[in-house]
Amino acid sequence: MEFTFLQKTTFLNQSFKRYSVTSYQPQETVLYRNSGFCYVGKSSGNIEKLVKVFKRGYASEGLENAKAELKRSLEQEKNVIPEIIFCETQFGFSAIKNFHQFLSSNPSLSAIPFVLDATNLSEKDLNLYRKYKLADDIIFINEYDEKNLLSKGKFLKKIKAKAAEQSIQDNHKEYSKELFFSNSFKRIFDVVISAIALLIVSPLLLLIALAIKIESSGPVFYISKRAGKGYKIFDFYKFRTMHIGSDKKIADFYHLNQYSGAAGDAPVFFKINNDPRITKIGAFLRNTSLDELPQLLNVLLGNMSLVGNRPLPLYEAATLTTDDWAKRFMAPAGITGLWQIKKRGKEDMSVEERINLDIDYANKYNFAYDLWIMANTPSALFQKANA
Repeated sequence: MEFTFLQKTTFLNQSFKRYSVTSYQPQETVLYRNSGFCYVGKSSGNIEKLVKVFKRGYASEGLENAKAELKRSLEQEKNVIPEIIFCETQFGFSAIKNFHQFLSSNPSLSAIPFVLDATNLSEKDLNLYRKYKLADDIIFINEYDEKNLLSKGKFLKKIKAKAAEQSIQDNHKEYSKELFFSNSFKRIFDVVISAIALLIVSPLLLLIALAIKIESSGPVFYISKRAGKGYKIFDFYKFRTMHIGSDKKIADFYHLNQYSGAAGDAPVFFKINNDPRITKIGAFLRNTSLDELPQLLNVLLGNMSLVGNRPLPLYEAATLTTDDWAKRFMAPAGITGLWQIKKRGKEDMSVEERINLDIDYANKYNFAYDLWIMANTPSALFQKANA
């Protein structure tokens, strides 16, 4: 196979360049539909990497020219609209916001994942883009290799496709009504129960905080970035159960990971039985699940629900971007869930079993189902396994 990069058009005074891959394989015809990438910006390094990953696409130096090309593709070449759109942030917040509104206004374009390249973006500006949700994801393209970039693209396409399916279902009157009441009851229940629980256990929270401080130096709470519903990233709260710096020692203990023996190419979680990084107070908190109590604040803030799939650390969530596993992110993140219920009496659980339970919950979840799970949760909350 020979790769040929072709500049095919002079549209709008050569303001964008089109790239493709020519395959010299006889008796093979490839029909492209919603394929290739659209890149808005001037980084030749990023463009070359995207060409290697997606094989075809085009690049535009400006947002207005990108709009014009996308309109032309919709009107004249509906079989070659891009499958993913990447955009540099050099154009400024207002211009990118306008471009995002343009994409959202068209059903065909709104279904295409829109990704911002955060290279050279300050932390303040990065948080601004995240706050206003102007993209489906914000990444540093230069930090991605070709394999991970392709996985990211497939994952975002899967999420957008699932969101589109959900939107179509929501348009059905009866389904929308049922979903509205179910989600409303779920949210009201979450707020009421978490608020009451926080008030009741507040003395216990103070005692636990004091015990942690007495035993070891460092913060009382462990705060980490987790991926929840729709891969939404949020600050996840737990009582600290490990010595300071334990996160940086994962590589040293990876040979003890109980999931490392999973067969095939299945995603791998990280979990150690009798983890040596855990403090004495931490072991007690984990065995009684008391370390999970601060997550009631996550529920109150709306990042989590009382019932749902466990929000994953980003290094674990990054392994679940394949078409087979992405649906588990369509369900709310929760303190307890189907996985905890099924796990009782079964300390060893394979990666496939765990994720399939997450997907099963994503397919079935509603308020009544949540009540059933909560009714079966008490013994799971005090399990001795360190989930």
